[in-house]
Amino acid sequence: MTGGAWSLPEVRQLLRVLAVGRACAEVGTSDGGGAAAIAEKARSLVTVELDPERAAAARARLAGLGHVELLVGDWREELRGRGPFELLFFDGGAWKGDPEAEGAQLAVDLLAAGGLLVADDFTPGRPGPDPARDFLFGHPQLVASEVQVTPEMAVILAARV
Repeated sequence: MTGGAWSLPEVRQLLRVLAVGRACAEVGTSDGGGAAAIAEKARSLVTVELDPERAAAARARLAGLGHVELLVGDWREELRGRGPFELLFFDGGAWKGDPEAEGAQLAVDLLAAGGLLVADDFTPGRPGPDPARDFLFGHPQLVASEVQVTPEMAVILAARV
């Protein structure tokens, strides 16, 4: 998929659309490509990156954007007590391998009622088991849909009910 780099153009465009006028957060800033796309249309953005080198690159990319706050550290600590957010791009950490152990419920808790969680880098039609898909589609506080953005990649959109 993206191999830890910034998001694909199709994902960035989707993020722009979904971010319009919203209070947003991002987990996994990387070099700031997704954050920059969100920031173009968002009311506000808090983005968190664990790796200091990637965060430095993102800080340079996002410089001068007063409505963007870049935090460096573990998102589970940095976003604790913040929100609720109307859009969360959940793009970092090892949560897809073990959502429960990696704190995916904390991401759901950051969402406002009706808020959207966006997760990318899913292979369309991948046969199960898939812990991340199972978490998002089976969670009692979410209603989710998978959207194919390229022939090789799908995004899951989940709204908090």
